[in-house]
Amino acid sequence: MGRGRVELKRIENKINRQVTFSKRRNGLLKKAYELSVLCDAEVALIIFSSRGKVYEFGSAGTLKTLDRYQKCSYVLQESTASDRESQNWHHEVAKLKHKHEDMELTRRRLLGEDLGPLNIRDLQILEDNLDQALIKVRSKKDQQLRDRLEEQRKKERQLDEENKALHKKVGECQRHHAYSAMQAAPQSWDSNAVASNAFIVPLNRSNPVDCEPTLQMGYQYAPSATTMPRHEQTQNNYMQGWNML
Repeated sequence: MGRGRVELKRIENKINRQVTFSKRRNGLLKKAYELSVLCDAEVALIIFSSRGKVYEFGSAGTLKTLDRYQKCSYVLQESTASDRESQNWHHEVAKLKHKHEDMELTRRRLLGEDLGPLNIRDLQILEDNLDQALIKVRSKKDQQLRDRLEEQRKKERQLDEENKALHKKVGECQRHHAYSAMQAAPQSWDSNAVASNAFIVPLNRSNPVDCEPTLQMGYQYAPSATTMPRHEQTQNNYMQGWNML
């Protein structure tokens, strides 16, 4: 009668569990050795018992095999991360490409192209979008025109102020030159007057003064200017009232 199939579950009997561990441990170590010899494979086996004991086997040394495993694991992790990043980039490129195609289609439809597949509702939406865009464009244009007009007005006011300042400066220069000319004029005028004897009163040769004057007491009557001849009026303008004869 053959051996029955053993159910794989934890053995509750402690003694039986220890016996089974010893038998199967030795068999596993034997199989690892046979595999390394028959197939020329690098095999490493580590077993921890329930009591914390360590049993190991390494065809090329356990530490050497573990180092090799860590290097291979790191390369595998990097390769996996690189593949995952590459997949993410491919997904992002595909999404951007699809978005670019949608934007290009929208641009052509705004220019009046590729309108065949659109129905009445889509055309109405496109028309509303165009109206809103036109309102924004006109508003921006008007704002720029107002800004430019205000800038021109500021320049005009600035130029006007500069013009007034220049007029004021020219007036001050003219007044300064006139004042300088007035300061220099009296000296030349006095020298010319003395040289030409402009202030000498001419004598009346038709009625010369007597060299021997006589004293006249009292007020001498002088006829009015209306009854005197014209040449006597001119002579009497020099001396009236008390006259020395």
